[in-house]
Amino acid sequence: MLDIKLLRKNAKEIEAKLKTKDPSVDLSKAIALDERIRDIKTRVEQLKAAKNERSGEIGTLKRQGKDVSAIMAVVDQHADEIQSLDKELIGLEEQYKHEIGCLPNIPMDGIKVSQSPLDNVMIKEVGKKPTFDFPFKNHLELNEKLNIFDFKRGVKLAGAGWPVYRGLGARLEWALINYMLSIHIKNGFEQWMPPAVVRPDVMYSSGQLPKFKGQQFEIKDDTFNLFLIPTAEISLNGLHIDEVIQEEDLPLRYTAYTPCFRREAGAAGSQERGLIRTHQFNKVEMFCYTKPEDSDKMFESMLQSAEEVLQGLGLHYRNMLLVTGDMSFAAARTVDVEVWLPGQNRYYEVSSVSNCTDFQSRRSNIKYRKKDEKPELVHTLNGSGLATSRLMVGILENNQNADGSVNIPAVLQPYLGGIKKLG
Repeated sequence: MLDIKLLRKNAKEIEAKLKTKDPSVDLSKAIALDERIRDIKTRVEQLKAAKNERSGEIGTLKRQGKDVSAIMAVVDQHADEIQSLDKELIGLEEQYKHEIGCLPNIPMDGIKVSQSPLDNVMIKEVGKKPTFDFPFKNHLELNEKLNIFDFKRGVKLAGAGWPVYRGLGARLEWALINYMLSIHIKNGFEQWMPPAVVRPDVMYSSGQLPKFKGQQFEIKDDTFNLFLIPTAEISLNGLHIDEVIQEEDLPLRYTAYTPCFRREAGAAGSQERGLIRTHQFNKVEMFCYTKPEDSDKMFESMLQSAEEVLQGLGLHYRNMLLVTGDMSFAAARTVDVEVWLPGQNRYYEVSSVSNCTDFQSRRSNIKYRKKDEKPELVHTLNGSGLATSRLMVGILENNQNADGSVNIPAVLQPYLGGIKKLG
């Protein structure tokens, strides 16, 4: 959530910056609602003061045996107006919360302005694209022999976009998860195991609601009103809602494995089939709380931890600094880590590291306290560390052999009982 004080002072400047992210942004309604709410609150305070003053006069006049009916009528009028304004205020504050809640975070200075992902800036490249002296296959073609996924039975269970892992596919997936957690734990992250569902207010706090209402899987009946998490970022941000963290306890570095659920599925076409884009996938998440002056340094630390995973797997990747229009709703700066997938003939994001500054903490009321000072908002950062489905594709397609077998990266072999090859 944006600081309304900044909007009041620099509405035009901030609107211009927000439009570089979302051209449809319009601050006028939020600002008008804010002004009306402040006017009403001022008027209510004035009425309450007048009502209290008149009430005191009534007591004095009654003791003097004088007629108080006229003053009582004025007091009643004040009470009625206060009640009416309070009722109006409830509706206005709901509207305001929705309007301010739909405004994205402000991009940091220096981020390239564009609405096209094609303009993202490559800031780092590691390794080279693999070359093959045989007709290479995509992961679906490899699976015809390896039989480590069962997409047909996934359709039987839940419909398209819900893959089933089997045999060594399930074991390799689990090996990946454990390997990634071991990297992040070594790098100082504390592991959590949060639930895969959260309340609506937790979704709001991270920035998922109200902007993306209808894009999530929701459980709603007479007993429950919960959302399946699209990422553990939501859960890890929600851990400290309405809390004040002591300065000496910062930074907090968290990591968690969870399944993730998203309504978006693959577009038509071979590039989006199989594991490339699904309704459910596994992901190890990194999430950090820092003092504002430390968030840039933490951003680089998280990015390095994500890269360490890929370097251990021996995969070719590149880091892309996203343009304003390609960043997520809550992000002020984002670097995507993209792995080359030969079977798709393109790079795909496997990690996205974002600095959300105080955008989420303001929505969540998460602050830290310096010694004897007024609490300040923390900065929050999140990063995939990593998402396994596309990483699985990368391992299969980049390590395939002419006979259709796949070499397992050495770092994963200990998690698989020493198995070195699939097929």
